[in-house]
Amino acid sequence: MVAQRDASWSPLLDPAAFSAARYDRLGHRIGALLGSTHHDIALVPGEAVVALEAVARELGGGGGRVLNVATSVYGHLFGQWLAAGGATVTTLTPSVPGQPIPLAEVTDALDNGPWAAIALVHGEAASGIVNPLAEILAAARSRGVPTVVDAVASVGAEPVLLGDEGPDILVIGAQKALGGPSGLAVAAVSETGWGLLARPAGAPSFSSLSLLDLKRDWLDTDRTAIPLTPITHDLWALEAAVADVEDEGLGMRVARHRAVARAVRAGLAGLGLRLWVDEEERSSGLTTAALLPDGVDRSTVLALARDRFGVVLGTGSSEVDPRLVKISHTGPRAAFVPAAGALAALAGAIELASASGSPRLDLGAGMAAFTASWIASTGGAG
Repeated sequence: MVAQRDASWSPLLDPAAFSAARYDRLGHRIGALLGSTHHDIALVPGEAVVALEAVARELGGGGGRVLNVATSVYGHLFGQWLAAGGATVTTLTPSVPGQPIPLAEVTDALDNGPWAAIALVHGEAASGIVNPLAEILAAARSRGVPTVVDAVASVGAEPVLLGDEGPDILVIGAQKALGGPSGLAVAAVSETGWGLLARPAGAPSFSSLSLLDLKRDWLDTDRTAIPLTPITHDLWALEAAVADVEDEGLGMRVARHRAVARAVRAGLAGLGLRLWVDEEERSSGLTTAALLPDGVDRSTVLALARDRFGVVLGTGSSEVDPRLVKISHTGPRAAFVPAAGALAALAGAIELASASGSPRLDLGAGMAAFTASWIASTGGAG
């Protein structure tokens, strides 16, 4: 007997078509949000790591020397893709793993050029740090070095603009602070940026990992046929996310993320926990990291926060301190209620995980500091 198929209709199974004209307008709207004056906006089908690999391989195809600043696993991956494309890669890492790269170390390395380009990640969700992007861009620009920036997580949570002082190539992920889908990424490329890219030796004439193909098949055409046919749901979702950012204002969204980060930092300090990054200007608007007290098992804290309080906390990558835990306040979580709940869940999980059973944290002081900071930043809104 053949099972009866459920004939109920779902818009997820039959989405409305997304026209080429609408696709073109979406790119222009993203460019306008970012203050673009001379960058092409390419929508790259796939999770943001696809766009990063596409950029790295074709940047490597130019065969020059690239200074690659690696402050997390993603920076190291970018360097591997650069080398696979044909670049000569010099990797610059901070002296303290998981911390922001000091500007002086970058300028010293830039002075040991010539360099075809410098590449770096802006905001690191893995460790809750933010690299000094504006200062690095200025240092590179003064030395005539083009810039490539992974802002997958940071756009919407940190100031990033594409004017004359912006990077030559910028890769954006929609699913973080912009609150969009994970199946589409954005690459913004200036004329200088396009000049950095070349098809790697032996590469096929067409590749799904190619910005140059997107340029040939979309940006340099009459734009009547969408290339690579992205998933329609993702296009509608990205358009809705862009509309939300337009309504709020990109600057206001950045301010909201920074206000939440400031409040979480205050709350963690009030609890008596040590912050992973001491200075606020070096900490990310995406996530805030702190170190667990000595003798408290991190895996136990994570399990208790999830199972007892319904909150998923994060950890750093392998090179970061094994005591590190993170509170994410990205996108829809950049608001009072989810951030306060995560802070309380972390405190409760630490109390339950404490071997002595006696209180280790001052929950009242932590929540009071969190709330006071939030009110000071926002007047209590949101």
